[in-house]
Amino acid sequence: MDRAGKQAALADLETVFENSGAVVVTHYTGLSVAELTKLRTKLIEQGGRLKVVKNRIAKIALKGKGGDAATDLFKGQVAIAYAEDPTVPAKATTEFAKDNDKLKLIGAVMGSDVMDVSGVEALAKLPSREELIATVVVRLTGQASQIAQRLNAPGQQLAGAIEVIGEQAAA
Repeated sequence: MDRAGKQAALADLETVFENSGAVVVTHYTGLSVAELTKLRTKLIEQGGRLKVVKNRIAKIALKGKGGDAATDLFKGQVAIAYAEDPTVPAKATTEFAKDNDKLKLIGAVMGSDVMDVSGVEALAKLPSREELIATVVVRLTGQASQIAQRLNAPGQQLAGAIEVIGEQAAA
């Protein structure tokens, strides 16, 4: 790779580390092109990406985030999975690694935090951003309807009492 190519790759990786919710680091030794393509497709469907990176460029792109723990992740043949939603790369790589022993999870970088394999697996178990938003919306609308029912209840009771008095007076 020439100097211009390295600078472009560095700028691209800096953008990835800045804008991604999480960057999951994996070793892909032994995976075929078809298997990598399958993982890439799975990530793209969920809004993520997979990129094979040069370790030296990745370490420079980190700009000291996560300290030595983050730079230690980048050894060997490394591919990174990343997305804006931090759960997407964790879920996709964890599921793929269950079915394929050749993909090894190494860890993840989230902002300046560094996670090990157990941290990535825990992140994969969390609900996605969309699921969390849907849960909040459901709970808010449920509470709003309960408030409306409670506000209407005294008026309904008063109307019922007036109707009973009116029926008694008519009889």
